Amino acid sequence: MIKVKVFNESKNTILLEEVEIADSFFLRLKGLLGKSSLPHGKGIIIKPCKAVHTMAMSFTIDVAFVDKNNYICHIIDSMLPYKFSPTIRKADYVIEAPASTFKTSGTNLGDKIKLIS
Repeated sequence: MIKVKVFNESKNTILLEEVEIADSFFLRLKGLLGKSSLPHGKGIIIKPCKAVHTMAMSFTIDVAFVDKNNYICHIIDSMLPYKFSPTIRKADYVIEAPASTFKTSGTNLGDKIKLIS
């Protein structure tokens, strides 16, 4: 699986240090299922993706929906286990991060994201 850093160009900060990219059917299907936690600085990108769920997960996550131009078009702070997100039609991919990552980093709707190999 490919790993990247997520850089918030709008804030000029590294948002996440180590993020796996789930870009195949099976990797997207698995997502974070089977993990007991998501450590600080780590995350997953699901691409393509317009909606997520936290079924069978035991921890809370932050979710950022990002459009094809790499702008955050929707944020869910602290999405609880066993929930479904709305479908975000403009989204191209999703960044799932540890709970409170976006509030702590000051990441907002409209921020531009860059993936760094």
